[in-house]
Amino acid sequence: MANEQDMLLAAKAWPFKEARTILDRLGGPDAAQTPEKGYVLFETGYGPSGLPHIGTFGEVARTTMVRHAFTQMSDIPTRLIAFSDDMDGLRKVPTNLPEQEMLNSHLGKPLTTVPDPFGTHDSFAAHNNARLQAFLDTFGFDYEFYSSTECYRAGLFDDTLRQMLSHYDAIMGVILPTLGAERQATYSPFLPVCPRTGVVLQVPMEATDPEAGTVSYKDPETGDMVTTAVTGGHCKLQWKADWAMRWAALSVDYEMSGKDLIDSVNLSGKICRILGAKPPAGLTYELFLDENGEKISKSRGNGLTIDEWLTYGPPESLSHYMFGKPKSAKRLHFDVIPKSVDEYLTHVAKYPDLGPDKQLESSVWHLHGGDVPAAGADLSFGVLLNLAGACNSEDPEVLWGFVGRYADGATPENSPFLDRLVGHAIAYYRDFVKPSKQYRAPDDKERAALADLADRFAAMPADANAESLQNEVYAVGKDHEFEPLRDWFRALYEVLFGQSQGPRFGSFAALYGRDATVDLLRRALAGEDLSAA
Repeated sequence: MANEQDMLLAAKAWPFKEARTILDRLGGPDAAQTPEKGYVLFETGYGPSGLPHIGTFGEVARTTMVRHAFTQMSDIPTRLIAFSDDMDGLRKVPTNLPEQEMLNSHLGKPLTTVPDPFGTHDSFAAHNNARLQAFLDTFGFDYEFYSSTECYRAGLFDDTLRQMLSHYDAIMGVILPTLGAERQATYSPFLPVCPRTGVVLQVPMEATDPEAGTVSYKDPETGDMVTTAVTGGHCKLQWKADWAMRWAALSVDYEMSGKDLIDSVNLSGKICRILGAKPPAGLTYELFLDENGEKISKSRGNGLTIDEWLTYGPPESLSHYMFGKPKSAKRLHFDVIPKSVDEYLTHVAKYPDLGPDKQLESSVWHLHGGDVPAAGADLSFGVLLNLAGACNSEDPEVLWGFVGRYADGATPENSPFLDRLVGHAIAYYRDFVKPSKQYRAPDDKERAALADLADRFAAMPADANAESLQNEVYAVGKDHEFEPLRDWFRALYEVLFGQSQGPRFGSFAALYGRDATVDLLRRALAGEDLSAA
């Protein structure tokens, strides 16, 4: 056991490093004490102002990885809260939503009181919260969902809100220097919910009364003085103050956040300390970028949606993508999916042969909570894409005709993961590969090499394996003096598949079949239109 614990404490994978920061907060690996509340609390935050995107999922997935690493190092109980800031006022209407006019008529109101533009839930927030939870549930995350609106209205934050009011001047002293002169003149950390309009008001406070637990302000439309309780959901806090209040009220131990929130984390941490609480530990992760290198945004709708990724790749591939280098900016566009799928498959295949210490460093250990499944497929996603292209078919049964022969005994029924991969590959091929295919005729040098390869394949056993077929591909490229050799592989893919790159050609040939591959080569040499195959 001691050796196992030593391995865990020495593990270099980033979730273990993060878990050790939590242990250090609690007294260190050898003397960690259970917090007074009885558990370590992990939190993730979510702003339901737009449809959930993958960045939201990423935060929950990564936090779950840290939580699991922590549970391997310590017996201290843990909880994970997925917190929705659904009491925030609707500031602007995302352009990718229906019912634009209706939504614009509710600007400024808490998201939980804005009607659902999709007509399926009681409010816009309820719709987006349901989308988020449904997705998290499909991944089997162990979490508790918290609604900001429900927490405020139920009084969960009341004691801490009164504390905020008691330390009003000190909190203002921290926040005001970070604002411009115009904003300073009107700023208050408390945002009253107007009893007349239901709008979350950003107005200066005319008076604060810590003993009564109230604030007073002028109605911006009528000029009337209004006094309201800060408790019971009659007020909410500006988000940086709100974040700090939540850390203190819930005693949050760990929460990660994006690079764009570094200053906010520091400010909220100062407020948290004013309240007599300790800010949580947390990882600062880099942002996800779209195809143009711009930050993805829920309101702009320029990133991949959760549903879109799951159309073209299995959930495991998304988790793998989230694991890798969280402190490096990453492109989040459709073209990253095939690579992520194949990297996941490679890691699963290699996992059983790793030593115990190296297994702890593997992405799949963290994706699967240490219980890594057996490889569900010995075919790469790239090969399946090329198979779909060579068959020019979007019918899973057609692809399974080849897959079943390659993987002896495999069927959609007994190989469900492979069946999912086939479905994803067909969808990706249909929507992204097929429309962009550009076949070309070979030049004289390439023609000679293709003819040679066809002849060599034809002379090989019908059941030749992928490695032997790949060796012949290499040999032909060298014999025909392709320099660099990748020019030969590029020619194969441009002529046969209408694309500039792909997986190992030998793997494709083994799957497609020796005879079918020879036929494909000779049809290309004959000048047939392979796109109409």
